Order: sequence, then structure tokens, then C-alpha cells
Amino acid sequence: MHFTYRPVRTEDVLTICDFPQNPQELFFMFPKAQYPLTADQLQASIAQRSDSTVVEADGSVMGFANFYRFERDGVCAIGNVIVSPTGRGKGVAKFLVQTMVELAFERHRACEVQLSCFNENTAGLLLYPQLGFVPYGVEERLAPDGRRVALIHLRKTGSHAGL
Repeated sequence: MHFTYRPVRTEDVLTICDFPQNPQELFFMFPKAQYPLTADQLQASIAQRSDSTVVEADGSVMGFANFYRFERDGVCAIGNVIVSPTGRGKGVAKFLVQTMVELAFERHRACEVQLSCFNENTAGLLLYPQLGFVPYGVEERLAPDGRRVALIHLRKTGSHAGL
């Protein structure tokens, strides 16, 4: 499967809203959103963030992410990461996160890229270290059902930090 990426378009929003298959998946992607994800919720997030990006394969949108923190020569933090149900297990998430890291280092000249992953998101916790992210902190959060969960913060430093 060949992947490409581009900025999100208005016509992608409803497609992306269908990606989270249950409240837990939406919580992993967008903890403040209410299930099911609506176009209004997603558009509001896109409006407050930077570099909202989609991954495409065979003409279909397969993944989405953006930066909720984007500092020139500072830190970029990746958020709203989600892969379509049909794209899971096919390398979409790896391509998406690698693309966001490249955007952070090249477009924003970031020194560091951060992301956070809930302890119950096994796929994310297994992927991110493969891409060079290392844990640096844990924060207690409450899941939508009131359970205590751990939000694990990870970071990757740039090879050109200090340029």
C-alpha cells in the first residue's frame, strides 16, 4: 500500500468522524470530545490547532493528526491521531506519525516532538518507541467511565536541535 499525505480538507471531516469505533477509541484520539465524534467537534479542534494532516491510500483518507502545540524552534506536540478501521495494521499510523515528526522538524524547526498515549492504547505504546519516542512522564486522568488511567508522555528530540 502506497501512502501520501496532505492538509485536511472540509470534505474529509465527516469521513474522519467515522474513524473512532467506540467511546474508548475517541478518548484515545480526542479526550475532550463526546462520542460519537461530530463534524462540529472536529472542526473546532482543527481551528485551534496546526498542520491538520490526512494520510491517503488508493484515494481514501486513512489517517489524521495535527499539532496542539507548535512552537518555532521549540516543541511540537502531536494530537488527534486516528487511523481508519480499514487502515489499521497496515502501516498507516507509522507513516502518519513519521510525517508529523518531519513536519515538526522541517516546517517548525522543532527541537523536540511530543505525543501522549493512554496506557490502554497498546498499539500506540508499541509503535511510538519504534519511531524513536521515549517516555518522560505519566499523568493520571479519568476515563469517560470514571476509571483512573495513565496518560504516558513521550518525546523525540531532533537531530538538528540548536541549528
